[in-house]
Amino acid sequence: MLENGITQRCRAGIFALLAAALLVLSTAPARAQIGGSRYAAIVVDAGTGEELLAINADEPRYPASLTKMMTLYMVFEAMERGRVSASTRIPVSRHAAGQEPSKLGLKAGGSIAVRDAVMALVTKSANDAAAALGEYLAQGSEVQFGRMMTRKAQALGMRNTSFRNASGLPDANQVTTARDMSILSRALIHDFPGRYAYFSARSFRYAGQSMGNHNRLLTEYDGADGIKTGYIRASGFNWRPAPSARARGWWPWCSAAPTAASATTM
Repeated sequence: MLENGITQRCRAGIFALLAAALLVLSTAPARAQIGGSRYAAIVVDAGTGEELLAINADEPRYPASLTKMMTLYMVFEAMERGRVSASTRIPVSRHAAGQEPSKLGLKAGGSIAVRDAVMALVTKSANDAAAALGEYLAQGSEVQFGRMMTRKAQALGMRNTSFRNASGLPDANQVTTARDMSILSRALIHDFPGRYAYFSARSFRYAGQSMGNHNRLLTEYDGADGIKTGYIRASGFNWRPAPSARARGWWPWCSAAPTAASATTM
């Protein structure tokens, strides 16, 4: 009885945390969608894998820029295997340069170092850098990279996820679930613990400009240290954090219904 009471209070506190975080990340109209039919959330104990809270956790959702978490997983894996290094320069194609914002403004025919591209993904959520990374890892084809991402997702146990591009820009066939993104989050930390510090970067300097992290929780929620936010109209606001992950061991994921007027993918 006591244990059940503690669990209920814990879940209530977690739900309050998720709601509060979305209030920070989203615009006023989105707040009314929290808890609605389009809302999805999951919280998992990082140590045991125990599910602490799940709301529509297996319902399909568009991942938006949380897609970049898988792009980064693929980049980190390539770095571990020696295929690329932080200093490797990757070419920028016309396709990559032409991606919709958010972007760095990379020029076709130019190049960017892997480290800078990674930092651009975790801070500015740059779609041009994501496409360039995907093309490089898939020998020139972002479509092929999407297939590679999907195969990796399946290998990690993400059974209901399909990727079509490296950035998360709209594609009707690019879908995931809250549960699957929780699996990816844990895999990022478990498989590449030495690279997790990238996600806590609050800013990134490139071409003489300083760019702040789109994840406002890094500055507005005490202890937050990652991982990614995202938005497209079809998905609404997505949030995959690790608030005080090492201390509290909670791994939330949540998504609210679309409301913002902008078509920018973050």
